[in-house]
Amino acid sequence: MQKEACVEVNGLNIYPFTTFDQLLKHVDENKGILVAINAEKILHATDQTREIINRNIGYCDGAGAVMVLHKKGYYDVTKIPGCVLWLRIIANTYKDKTFYFVGGKQEVIEETIDKLKKEYPGINIVGYRNGYIKTDEERQALIDDVAEKKPDVVFVAMGSPKQELLMMDMAKQHPAIYQGLGGSYDVYTGHVKRAPAWWQNHNLEWLYRLINQPSRIKRQIKLLGFVWNVKTGRY
Repeated sequence: MQKEACVEVNGLNIYPFTTFDQLLKHVDENKGILVAINAEKILHATDQTREIINRNIGYCDGAGAVMVLHKKGYYDVTKIPGCVLWLRIIANTYKDKTFYFVGGKQEVIEETIDKLKKEYPGINIVGYRNGYIKTDEERQALIDDVAEKKPDVVFVAMGSPKQELLMMDMAKQHPAIYQGLGGSYDVYTGHVKRAPAWWQNHNLEWLYRLINQPSRIKRQIKLLGFVWNVKTGRY
């Protein structure tokens, strides 16, 4: 899939991948940063986030992104949750690629590494560290370590846009496959529970999170503006 195949939504270029395998093939052939796109990222796009996404590989992580691409005629586009994608990348490539992991609390990243080694015997992890980078010196030391160890795949779980800005600086020194993971390590290690399959299959993960975390109500109400923009053709 070439760059011109992107779909523009509120100034964001989104790749209309139709399968996991299509995305995996694309990123393997075009090293870059995978950026998850959902309704919030579209609705609250800024000049900074547009620049980050448009220089990299934006894919449909949420039902809202899929909805707006369907509205534009891309009926085969599929939702590719980032918390599933990184594990699919590992499962497909761990026998012949090297990995570097960044993010989460110290105990969470250690649990993540231990679990990965058990589930993917022989996985070659060349480095990892927590996501609490407190100084410019620590940040540069991490970038230098990635450049020195030259992993094929780098996962960074620090939240947006912080993780994308870090990965962009890493990529300047070492081209690789990069993916921002947000809170995926917490989900993987059981510290945060993902919505059960029924909620996922019916695109109701947002409602499950809202029921379990009512404080999200303000964020969810704002998303009504996204739905309005899709229905009225603003996007």
